[in-house]
Order: sequence, then C-alpha cells, then structure tokens
Amino acid sequence: MTGIATALLAAFVGLLAAAAISDARTMRIPNRLSLGLIAAFLPFGLLAGLDLATIGIHLLVGLGVLFVTFTMFALRWIGGGDAKLVAAAAIWFGMADVGAFLFATAIAGGVLTLGIVALRSMPVPVVVGNWLWLTRLQDKTVGVPYGIAIAAGAFLVLPQSQVWRLVMPA
Repeated sequence: MTGIATALLAAFVGLLAAAAISDARTMRIPNRLSLGLIAAFLPFGLLAGLDLATIGIHLLVGLGVLFVTFTMFALRWIGGGDAKLVAAAAIWFGMADVGAFLFATAIAGGVLTLGIVALRSMPVPVVVGNWLWLTRLQDKTVGVPYGIAIAAGAFLVLPQSQVWRLVMPA
C-alpha cells in the first residue's frame, strides 16, 4: 500500500509542476490540475494511514484556504486558477504544515515577482520574440504566473511535511 501512496505523492508533485508550467506558458491553470490534486489526496490519505477525521480536517483546511483565496480573487489580487490551486495544495499539508506552505509560497511569490519586474525592465532580445510565453512575461499589463510560486512553496515544504513522513520515513 505504501507504494501506491508514494505514487500518489509523486502525482501531487507532477500536478503542481504541470500547473506551474501551464501558468508560465499560458497564464492559465486548468481546473483539472486542481481537481486532480484533490482527487489524489483522498486515496493517499487512506493508504498512508490517516483516519477519516484527519482526512476531514485536511479537507476543511483546503476549504478555509479556498474561502480566503476566493476573497483575494474577488478583490482582483490573484487569479482564479491561483486561488483554486493554492487551496487544493493546502489540502495535502493540513493543519500541521499549511502555515509553512503559505509562508514559503509568499516568499517564492515575492522572489518571482521581483524577477519578473527585473525581466520587464530589460529589452526583449530578438531571439526571444518567437517565444510567446516569454514575450507574455515581458508584458507589463499581464500579471505574475503565481502558479510557479505555489508549486515552489509546496516543493520547499514537502520534504519536511507530515504527508512526506507518512510514506518516506527517515
């Protein structure tokens, strides 16, 4: 059973990586990626030995994060895909690690934003002009692909998290 749980944890990483790449390339995060994160957590939790109450708490954490991030979306602070992705990822971290995940995501988002601001202050090399996604990142009227920061925050916290320890004991 641990092998399947480990594969589901790998799916978590893969889905977040796919969301980051999609956001960087298109400024969109497909709903299927966020839904995949949620769908993968349920069997992961059972196979990794979490009881139903703990799985419920993880889901409530995600719902709480969704409430906050949808408020941020309504205020136009973040995109809708970002709001759904961070909430879906928060389910995996639960109460034990959601604070560290959100903090790491905020730091990664700050670094990403500074990098994009610096990128936007440089002229676009002719060679890059053919790469639509990089040209889009240069556009000052376009937001920041925060899916990259969400994935980075998750990847930074995951190896120290409770869910990691469930399937990757020291």
